[in-house]
Amino acid sequence: MTGPQPTVVHPHGALPAWLARGMADLFPAGAAVGAGEDPDQQLAARLAEAECSGRPLRIKLGIDPTGSDIHLGHSILFRKLRAFQDAGHTAVLIIGDFTARIGDPTGKSATRVQLSAAAVEANAETYLVQLGLGQDPSRALLDFDTPGRLEVRRNSEWLAGLDLPEVIELLGISTVGQMLAKEDFANRYGSGTPISLHEFLYPLLQGYDSVQVQADVELGGTDQKFNVAMGRDLQRHFGQRPQFGLLLPILPGLDGVQKMSKSLGNTVGLSEDPLSMYSKLEKVPDAVVNDYLTLLTDLELAALPENPRERQKAMALEITRARHGDAAADAAQVDAAKLVAGAQGAGAADAEVPEASLAAVNFPAKAFYLLSAVGICASSSEARRQIQGGGVKLDGQKLADPNQEFTGPAELAGKVLQLGKKTFRRLVVG
Repeated sequence: MTGPQPTVVHPHGALPAWLARGMADLFPAGAAVGAGEDPDQQLAARLAEAECSGRPLRIKLGIDPTGSDIHLGHSILFRKLRAFQDAGHTAVLIIGDFTARIGDPTGKSATRVQLSAAAVEANAETYLVQLGLGQDPSRALLDFDTPGRLEVRRNSEWLAGLDLPEVIELLGISTVGQMLAKEDFANRYGSGTPISLHEFLYPLLQGYDSVQVQADVELGGTDQKFNVAMGRDLQRHFGQRPQFGLLLPILPGLDGVQKMSKSLGNTVGLSEDPLSMYSKLEKVPDAVVNDYLTLLTDLELAALPENPRERQKAMALEITRARHGDAAADAAQVDAAKLVAGAQGAGAADAEVPEASLAAVNFPAKAFYLLSAVGICASSSEARRQIQGGGVKLDGQKLADPNQEFTGPAELAGKVLQLGKKTFRRLVVG
């Protein structure tokens, strides 16, 4: 355990500042009992109990690897998990290789497509690398190196072997009424949208994870309260001390309105290069800059410039530094300024810009095809829309015609292709 930490007077008790930062909800939130506090009702008391006994708390975070990329929105929970690690507690990261094949119904208006075991495992491996496996611990989201600080478990360890009597026991712990009280199920039931019976198993199975790892605290987004509370119910049923639920906000995306989501195209990926990361973050709307600062950095808001633009840049620089280091982040800030200032390509020539190879382009190539072939747009149709919308430049000159034709790589080599104000690629022959 670490030494004394700054505390925050909070409705849930005197919590360490690192824990209270950004917290949206904590349950249960029982009142003080007599002269002391109840460690089953107050997390502050459970922390004090752990300090006295020398037993680290077990902090659960479950992730279903249904995709291959982690973005900054996901990283909020991992940052809090790392904070628990740094305070001396044990992070229990559960790879939902079994539950991912069902799919979390939270936030879904229809039954999710079930993934194969091979696809889930491939995604899980990429997740662990993005979280810091084999990387510099100072820039890793999680501490993979310090003994006793991290357990990585796959819930197929205990879920794949459940027999029918055990499944029936789990089903008997909840009721149809409780399941339909979950907003997503209630909306679908009310609208006549089908709900498959296996979807009712998801909250029970992920709750059973808490039993198997004997969690003291489970982390989740504010949309996960039902699932986290189910873990408490199952722990009580199996005679364990119920976990606390600590919920964090959902991060707004780059548009500042909708949640950060790859399907909405408003994300910043953890694996993005420094220039792309910085360029995207310095354009985040003013209204959500403080949210990004609170949830994605340890900077004190009161110590930052009040000027919105300077605050924006400070946020972008700090987040980029955390992922790529000081030198790379500082260079990204300088290069972003050069590229933005270079309205006619001036200033872009000596900027360090991620490269995009022309090797896969079949020439002669039209502009819309070029953008998709080098990977700056996901498809030719998207490329057409971006060009027609005025969002594409080549060395500072706007591309106005999707059908503009380029005869060969020599015509493009060394030039900077720009999509919007956030994405830059220097075209190279190799």
